[in-house]
Amino acid sequence: MADHSIWSSPLSARYASRPMQELFSDDKKFRTWRRLWIALAEAEQELGLDITDVQIAQLREHAEDINYDVAKAREAKVRHDVMSHVYAYGQQCPDARGIIHLGATSCYVGDNTDLIVMHEALALLQKKIVAILAQLREFALKYKDMPTLAFTHFQPAQPTTVGKRAALWTQDLLMDYEEIQYLLDNKKLLGQKGTTGTQASFMELFDGDEAKASQIDALIASKMGYDSVFPVSGQTYTRKYDTRVLHALSGIAQSAHKFSNDIRLLQHMKEIEEPFEKNQIGSSAMAYKRNPMRSERMAALANFVMSDAMNPAMTASTQWFERTLDDSANRRMSVAEGFLATDGILDLYLNITDGLKVYPKVIEADLLRELPFMATENIMMDAVKAGGDRQELHEAIREHSMEAARQVKEFGRPNDLVDRIAGDPRFGLTREQILESMEPSRFVGRAPEQTEAFFREFVDPILDANKEALNMTAEISV
Repeated sequence: MADHSIWSSPLSARYASRPMQELFSDDKKFRTWRRLWIALAEAEQELGLDITDVQIAQLREHAEDINYDVAKAREAKVRHDVMSHVYAYGQQCPDARGIIHLGATSCYVGDNTDLIVMHEALALLQKKIVAILAQLREFALKYKDMPTLAFTHFQPAQPTTVGKRAALWTQDLLMDYEEIQYLLDNKKLLGQKGTTGTQASFMELFDGDEAKASQIDALIASKMGYDSVFPVSGQTYTRKYDTRVLHALSGIAQSAHKFSNDIRLLQHMKEIEEPFEKNQIGSSAMAYKRNPMRSERMAALANFVMSDAMNPAMTASTQWFERTLDDSANRRMSVAEGFLATDGILDLYLNITDGLKVYPKVIEADLLRELPFMATENIMMDAVKAGGDRQELHEAIREHSMEAARQVKEFGRPNDLVDRIAGDPRFGLTREQILESMEPSRFVGRAPEQTEAFFREFVDPILDANKEALNMTAEISV
């Protein structure tokens, strides 16, 4: 049963998915430690140290069944987590007790595990991004031809289409996908560098054989599924790497925050809404409200992730020489929480894009209310073709536009610019002729073609290469 008398992280209780939480769990951490100890023993055996098959077999036998009670009791006594788990592993593997962690320092298991977990977490986030790209693609292509009022400075501007706007959201996420891909394509382990990164302990173990001391890094990396290690290090891998990783998470947060802003503004205008469940309550006081709580939560988590990206930057910049321990407590929180919060953000993104509600009539009405102002140049050209004087017509349109805008702003009346122009004999145009020239699709430029080309050339290849991620869904807990 849950203990309601102490604080628990909302990242676990409310926001992050179980797969992401499992990646940052004790089981994942300590089982990876044991995998690294096995890889170390195997590499040392292959390089000639006196380590037997029986010892390695015993290590493998107990790679998964961690005796947490023994480790906890030992840590209470010695105040060292790594040596406590070395001791606990040794209790289960008495024949191998003497060779566990041989020549290694704590960062061998700690840092290599952190890197492995981060890379697996990045891969999980990337899959969720792919699933969102697929949903945005479906939405964008469905609405690629639907004209909508566009905004600059949140002021009405030349129209775009609903689908083209979705392409803008997609492009931001595409950049995040590519940033993660770069990190995964260039992922490295720390390897086994020793207390100050010189591998002095391994030079001692291998009787000064530099080739063997150098080779152990590649062997360990290969056994753990990696192609390379950091070429040089102190006791730890450079903490600038954490900065790079959390900046990628910050990038996702930036993209999601922008999307959430747009959705909340569109929901205010009643043009597009995020999903709203049948029994969902929007407000405790105002029962009619449909608050965009998913988008709001996305923005809140995004703010957290963007600010969290400062933590590794400060940690990296203040390390002393080959290492200090003032990175440890900060990294335990900032890295894990950054991933858990970003995971929650993408689940919200996935959930929202799976159920966006579009209201075409409202979109059309909002556009038509502003379109007469934007159509004045076309109207003037049609009037000139009908025999009007351009200079005279330009002044007439300016006067009519100003008066129509005044009627809207000061008296809340409908935009009557079309009627004003139709009633002015200088233009020689009927109301029907003016409305024909105001067909919304004439004002969206290449928005539909841009949308189609963008998804065809840049998004579809990614979706084709990641078909296993296309059917991911996200359940929002609250």
